[in-house]
Amino acid sequence: MEGPVVRRTIKRNEDVTLDQSQPQTNPFTHSISLSTYDKIKIFVLSIVLLLPRVIGVAICLVTSYWLACIGLLGLSEEELKSKPMQGWRRCFATGINFCGRLAFRIIGYRVRIKGRIATRSEAPILVIGPHSTFADALVIYWIQLPHLISRVESKLTPFLGKLINFTQPIYVEREDPNSRANTIKEMVRRATSEDPWQQILIFPEGTCSNRKALITFKPGAFYPGVAVQPVCIKYPNRLDTLSWTWDGPGAMKILWYTMTQFVTYAEIEFLPPYVPSEEEIRDPKIFAENVRLEMAKCLEVPVVNYSFEDCRLMLKATKLGLPSEVGLIGAANLKTKYGFDQKELETTILESFAKIADKKDGVIRQEGLASYLEIPVNNPCLMQVFKAYDQDCKGFISFKKFIVGRMSVSLPAITEQNLEATFELLDRGKKGYINLEDVTYALEKSFAGSTSSLKLPLFGVKEDSKITYGDFASTVNEKPEYAKFFEIFRQSYAPAS
Repeated sequence: MEGPVVRRTIKRNEDVTLDQSQPQTNPFTHSISLSTYDKIKIFVLSIVLLLPRVIGVAICLVTSYWLACIGLLGLSEEELKSKPMQGWRRCFATGINFCGRLAFRIIGYRVRIKGRIATRSEAPILVIGPHSTFADALVIYWIQLPHLISRVESKLTPFLGKLINFTQPIYVEREDPNSRANTIKEMVRRATSEDPWQQILIFPEGTCSNRKALITFKPGAFYPGVAVQPVCIKYPNRLDTLSWTWDGPGAMKILWYTMTQFVTYAEIEFLPPYVPSEEEIRDPKIFAENVRLEMAKCLEVPVVNYSFEDCRLMLKATKLGLPSEVGLIGAANLKTKYGFDQKELETTILESFAKIADKKDGVIRQEGLASYLEIPVNNPCLMQVFKAYDQDCKGFISFKKFIVGRMSVSLPAITEQNLEATFELLDRGKKGYINLEDVTYALEKSFAGSTSSLKLPLFGVKEDSKITYGDFASTVNEKPEYAKFFEIFRQSYAPAS
């Protein structure tokens, strides 16, 4: 086996920056195209082979369940957390491991191993990728039941819950605000303990993809600052019946198609342990990125800055009638840069974008922005705002450009000071409120021309409407794109002395 790997770290200011020319692979979609031969094979093997395989797997699962039950006899939850399983209890791991491997072989898996698994002293943590299917669980049985990171709800899953509990996992409680910190603390404790804990196994991508690229690694596995062993999983089959993505076949169809193949090939490659440098120990994100690049090189796939957050945006975009690809924006990096949370991104920002964007291709063009703001399409100010959003001058505003434009162009203009200054200028008679005449005057100044074609929907004003400062501030915050117009108004208007 090769010696430990130490890589030069990537210098960065906030986030790791990857090659901007990388192909925009969508890692969250998958489809299975069946030939006539494949359809006939699945039909025949569903009759001949499917039931025996299901029965065989069920026997392995039940046997494993009872072995786990016996192995856990007399152990409290606290004991499972505090000290590693040893002695006669650990002997049951051999039986469970055998049953797990046998179950996969019954289904038709033929697993090839490349490289050597490191010892716990060489690499306390194993990082597995890409994560593409529930079948990735096979790596657990070829690594002798390592400790898993699992949701606390998993322990309640029939049969599988007891097996998961036997591995002494580190449970994550999503409702607990301290869960993330506690998980990292427990990982550090086990990774650095002199007690004979097993290695910790983590899928750092955090969600399933189609294996066409490695998505962003979450830094959790890299916070302990210890050596990790990258483990690459490949499925070199002619027909991909395994990928379980957000946009693709469901779990039952994948399981059916896979169990009606003669053979399913899998390859597990253990790369040399990766020992972090001092800079990587200080910055887990750099550590994670460098390990990801090593694994991508082995897998011969690109890396893309997408994550679970992008999956959620894809689902939300679909519900809003937009193409799912609209959500592929590298959400994690944008959230870090601009400071908004996932809820704000999915609701306030994406929903605003959906009101303007073309539902067919999911982008905003100048005509759409003009229609949304009810402003003439050839208005000079509108063209200026559109150009500020469309910074690469491609003639459209994607969702990512919309976010960047709103955060860097529109929202900076919405400060309390700016709003108060604008309202004071609009209130030419110092009435304490503004009306249709004041708004019209401001828009004329901003639009450098007549407002006769404007519908002035911004405040829903009528001839005798009185708009208070609260109404004004609330509406501009709701449609930040108007803020730029009022900024132009402030710059072009100088009250008479």
